[in-house]
Amino acid sequence: MALSEKELAFNSNEDHMKLKISALERELGKIYLGGGKKKIEKLHEAGKMTARERIDFLLDPGTERIEIGALAGYGMYEEHGGCAAGGVVIVIGYVSKRQCIVVANDATVKAGSWFPITGKKNLRAQEIAMENKLPIIYLVDSAGVFLPLQDEIFPDKEHFGRIFRNNAIMSSEGIVQISAVMGSCVAGGAYLPIMSDESLIVNKTGTIFLAGSYLVKAAIGEEIDNEFLGGATTQTELSGICDYKVENDETCLTTIRDLMSRIGKVETAGFDRIESSAPKENAENIYGIFPAERSKPYATRELLETLVDDSILTEYKANYGKTIICAYARIDGWSVGIVANNREIVKNAKGEMQFGGVIYSDSADKAARFIMVCNQKQIPLVFLQDVTGFMVGSKSEQGGIIKDGAKLVNAVSNSVVPKFTVIMGNSYGAGNYAMCGKAYDPRLIVAWPTAEIAVMSGAAAAKTLLQIEIATLKGKGETITPEKEKELFNSIKDRYDKQTSPYYAASRIWVDAIIDPIDTRKVISMGIEMADQSKITKRFNVGALQT
Repeated sequence: MALSEKELAFNSNEDHMKLKISALERELGKIYLGGGKKKIEKLHEAGKMTARERIDFLLDPGTERIEIGALAGYGMYEEHGGCAAGGVVIVIGYVSKRQCIVVANDATVKAGSWFPITGKKNLRAQEIAMENKLPIIYLVDSAGVFLPLQDEIFPDKEHFGRIFRNNAIMSSEGIVQISAVMGSCVAGGAYLPIMSDESLIVNKTGTIFLAGSYLVKAAIGEEIDNEFLGGATTQTELSGICDYKVENDETCLTTIRDLMSRIGKVETAGFDRIESSAPKENAENIYGIFPAERSKPYATRELLETLVDDSILTEYKANYGKTIICAYARIDGWSVGIVANNREIVKNAKGEMQFGGVIYSDSADKAARFIMVCNQKQIPLVFLQDVTGFMVGSKSEQGGIIKDGAKLVNAVSNSVVPKFTVIMGNSYGAGNYAMCGKAYDPRLIVAWPTAEIAVMSGAAAAKTLLQIEIATLKGKGETITPEKEKELFNSIKDRYDKQTSPYYAASRIWVDAIIDPIDTRKVISMGIEMADQSKITKRFNVGALQT
């Protein structure tokens, strides 16, 4: 029997999404090797585990995890040999049944040296810990700042020194910090484990000092080896800097598990959770519903039904502001408020057509008020982005689109409940802001492989930039043939498309991860669980909505 047009489109979309997921898995497979197999073998010969092996050993077996920033540094620093995963592995997971965040230097990548992106990634881990009162475990094995790029990591506000400032802030706020010196820990980096609550050091492989033996000799003429200068015996028996001397990586990690098992319980924020129910709709239907061609409309509600418990949505103002869907639902038992761009073409109450993925005045007004209600009820917010921006034109401007857009941005900015953002498709211009982009402090922000993040689409940007280029060339007296114009357009679009890729965003930590859409429920559920460890102490400011 011949397939219908809808079934053919579904199958085509599914194939397209699975190809993108396969490509993602291939790239991650390379990244997981860090500095390569030879470097891993060398580490093993020294009796050490790799960063990922350490994390696997530390985390509770069979439990869920979220890796943050696996694609950090992707395609960057190629002139320096690359920097896989930014030279540090960061995972949210469970140690002795307690959710925490683990930060492990990857010594196979330039001996764990800190590149600029390494600093940014470490600061992101600390930000997650501070926002959610989440215990943080550092597995230190680093040669310090990568000197050829020291000017990009050393002196500024969000550079290397901010790490130690955050150590002090977390300590004052009672956020548990445990550090293990499992390799090199030198210069300014030596402050991190000592500013933690407790520190461990591995005998014979761990060393910690402000200056190594070569620098000591150059500075004061003293000849000394690194082990006596700052090894485990020195730093636990003579200086008393470290609290626990352990014989190997396994013992070190087992001791951390013991320390974590003794932490007292925290008072939660009280977000509502009941027993989890799987969606009635097959989760893998996401692959077929989401269109390969980004300009095509799709049944957004059907997609949401593959994500939420029992596939049940309770819509807020369902017949008003239809280009944004606002709904109550549950994800893995957690009560959530969903704000999703509706990609269907709809009609408003006046019978006027509205384009899917575009934010109109009525949808901005609805979303702002829904955000306010969720704040009053202390319900975490989930933003699902597939947005091309706000509606433009004389009618929209005269109707106050800027005012209503500002109202939505204000609501997102002032929201005090935890926010989680999933970029499914388009994330363009001010639409990115209104739908809780990176600048609006989502607790976690992830992208599907189909995401595109930019001021505008590649085609739209290329057309705009092409006109500027043509005008410049004509001003120089050059003749522009149709062939030349097409060549210029394609060149500009290719360059711009590269920058809209989710890989480009992930490499710069504009998003925390690129995920398989099937993992969306897990990311949101674990995210709310960590947010529940931090009580809400502020009130939502409703003043901006009183217009």
